[in-house]
Amino acid sequence: MTTHATHGVWTAQQVRDAEGVLLSRTAEGALMRRAAFGLAVHARRMLAADGRVGGRRVALLVGAGNNGGDALWAGVELRRRGVGVTAVLLDAERAHPAGLAALRRAGGRAVDPEAGLVAALGADLVIDGIVGISGRGPLRAPAADLVAAVDRAGVPVLAVDVPSGVDTDTGAVDGPAVTAAATVTFGARKPVHVLAAPRCGAVHLVDIGLGDVLPEPHAVVLGAPDVGWRWPVPGPDDDKYSQGVVGIAAGSDVYPGAAVLATGAAVLATSGMVRFAGSAARGVRDHWSEVVTTTSVEAAGRTQAWAVGPGIGTDDAGRDVLAEVIRREVSLCVDADGVTLLAQHADLRAAVRGRPVVITPHDREFARIAGEVGVDRVGAARRAAADLGVTVLLKGNATVVADPDGRALVHPARSSWAATAGSGDVLTGIIGALLAAGLEPWWAAGCAAYVHGLAADLAARGAPAPASALQAAIPAAIRAIRAED
Repeated sequence: MTTHATHGVWTAQQVRDAEGVLLSRTAEGALMRRAAFGLAVHARRMLAADGRVGGRRVALLVGAGNNGGDALWAGVELRRRGVGVTAVLLDAERAHPAGLAALRRAGGRAVDPEAGLVAALGADLVIDGIVGISGRGPLRAPAADLVAAVDRAGVPVLAVDVPSGVDTDTGAVDGPAVTAAATVTFGARKPVHVLAAPRCGAVHLVDIGLGDVLPEPHAVVLGAPDVGWRWPVPGPDDDKYSQGVVGIAAGSDVYPGAAVLATGAAVLATSGMVRFAGSAARGVRDHWSEVVTTTSVEAAGRTQAWAVGPGIGTDDAGRDVLAEVIRREVSLCVDADGVTLLAQHADLRAAVRGRPVVITPHDREFARIAGEVGVDRVGAARRAAADLGVTVLLKGNATVVADPDGRALVHPARSSWAATAGSGDVLTGIIGALLAAGLEPWWAAGCAAYVHGLAADLAARGAPAPASALQAAIPAAIRAIRAED
């Protein structure tokens, strides 16, 4: 399969195992020097924002282990460019001996944490080499105090591999931790870089030669070219039916907006045909005259997929709507009230198991149908997909899509503008349209999440925007991803 800009993320253990293989093939210290050189390159770029590097000051927060060694050797490279470098040794007895000796020979200095506070606050850049990918739990004193002071002073931080105090595999933070302006990672991206993207800042990957020894990734991240390549585009022989007909069962007299948002998103996501079924049919017609509307699923006619759930309620009437859609035996996207109904009724869960179905819960809905999410979002989505036998799109700032076969992708949000009422209804409509166009559930969910996030950014333009504006930005988002294909 062509991947088209898809890239992987690997767990800490996967990377450690691959590094072990590579270390057995390379001279001692060569791998660290390669990583440190890449780290120094990006540090220089951050320092040279005003055009100069010589005379600038860098503080290294140096912990025990290899990340501290990476920071020390990067300090050596920076000293050669005329940068003043101070290493703050958080555990002097366990600091990397060769790196520390090299820094001192290059004219750098090493200080204890008390003196290091002054150096860090007076620096133009702080390099976080406190803990590496094996680190667990929050920062402790004195590292926590230094990081807090640097943060208050607004000194930019460049993290080595991962921001210290943030879990490598889950992105979880349960106490003091670094918030980096940028992160330089070595050999492979890790889950933290997408699950806790705001903590990492811009992530720069330095190639240290792991490519040939890495296993299959823990999860993948889609790129715009990949999404654009899969987005359905009509050909000269297509008509409204061949492009896919999607049915929307959403909204009610109480929640007519859910129907309008989900239906409109389906209209804008493809140029095929949309059928709507429900009591909000009049409101849908008023907004989207091209939609074929009925008041019931039974009267809606044939479709290749259905999107069901937003605003239908969780009473007997809502259950009947969901049950009727399931009986259609076509691809489904089940959202909102539909997910709650699946959680409440074992017969409905059994009816969708093993079928081309996407469910799109947020954390609370997920808890109803699959148990608490916990800190491991990828693991939770994978577990739910396997247990339920459907594709699971777990909404959040980092959206996770997991398939029953174990595949997982993560889509990190560029911003939080999509966190608004009705935004999920828009996502449901997009997924439904892609399912009707023939995309398999995992790709339909992943591509929809990508375009949904981009549309939110385009609609907001740095200011709050309602879900209707996000919906209106769908065509612009599609044009943008198609332009990068």
